[in-house]
Amino acid sequence: MKCFFFNAKVLIILVVFLAVCGLSCKQKSSGQADTNISEPAQAKIEAEPKAEAITKTEPETATNLIELTAPEESADSVAVTVNGVDITEDEVQKIVQPQLEKMAQQNKQLPPAFAQAFEKQIRQQILDKMVVIQLLDEKVKESNIVIADEEVTTQIQQIAAAQKPPLSIDELKNIIASQGYAFDDWKNEIRKQLGQQKLFKSQFPENINITEEDAKKHYDENPAQFETKEQVRASHILITPKADAADPNQEKAKAKAKAEDLLKQIKEGADFAALAKANSDCPSAAQGGDLNFFGKGKMVPPFDKAAFAMETGKISDIVETRFGYHIIKVTDRKEAGTTSFEQAKAGLIQQLAQKKQAEMTNKYIDSLKAAANIVYPPGKEPASAAPPMMAPQPR
Repeated sequence: MKCFFFNAKVLIILVVFLAVCGLSCKQKSSGQADTNISEPAQAKIEAEPKAEAITKTEPETATNLIELTAPEESADSVAVTVNGVDITEDEVQKIVQPQLEKMAQQNKQLPPAFAQAFEKQIRQQILDKMVVIQLLDEKVKESNIVIADEEVTTQIQQIAAAQKPPLSIDELKNIIASQGYAFDDWKNEIRKQLGQQKLFKSQFPENINITEEDAKKHYDENPAQFETKEQVRASHILITPKADAADPNQEKAKAKAKAEDLLKQIKEGADFAALAKANSDCPSAAQGGDLNFFGKGKMVPPFDKAAFAMETGKISDIVETRFGYHIIKVTDRKEAGTTSFEQAKAGLIQQLAQKKQAEMTNKYIDSLKAAANIVYPPGKEPASAAPPMMAPQPR
């Protein structure tokens, strides 16, 4: 079972269909923007849907879940045609399937109906974004926009340097590989994204002017956004039993024994971060197990309870969750409070500017779609928009 904990800036650019930055990304609250609270895509310790809250059915294996949602059509069949260019089911499934596999690994008890609904929803969301990317790629080409290799390299270096702690390029490559993406494909998506950014700048040359007064008005009208709950910063080492083991109980015993041996080494003075890098089954291993700050209720209950009960600098005993066996180290703590306007101002102005830019971008993309010839094969027409599927909230 995989988990993934790393800075949202990498994740935003990691997934192929998020190359159209800002189209559907939820804005970070302004309070978070100014208090350095990152929003890592937590290993589904943080954001993992609590499956048992919504199902009373017999558990499904990860393999069964993927089989339930596997496409029935031939790979070369057409999913949609955009201005004469076919997007095939194979191209769609290359992006959809990793998402389904992650969900299957992280939620083995989801009922089949939920899994099938999830597959349909994520497929349509990805296909919609692939249509937009195709339209933008056409416009980039028409505009003779070319992205030099040096620009791509600089962007990658900036992404690596922006992580907390900063990453080397090799460490960044390892994280991307751990998410099931080829680095060259990811690099190509960065090139495309840079081209799209230049296209948008050519379409919206005027500056977006957000004043301090605009920011203060938003601050006064949205006080809850600037209230912060108690948070801790923790690192962990995760040892996950192999899911396909012939004897699950024996595999669990082996994983627990390994975790206990690592805990013994730590108590004898071994370096926690070094052991996490060498042994943890979570991609946060690349950061020495660092999960950054998180609030109560963001982690699955056993992890959450242990982390918030610990003093800063302390090491936990073995903590068992559905992901395996954890050794937790709390490295920092923030008390609950309210971010002042002066503290939030810079981040808030940036957030409001990004929101305005997203509105302009959406309007431009709507105009491209309205002028495009988008044809779905019979029976594949998209259903009317439905509200987003919500994951169960932490209990």
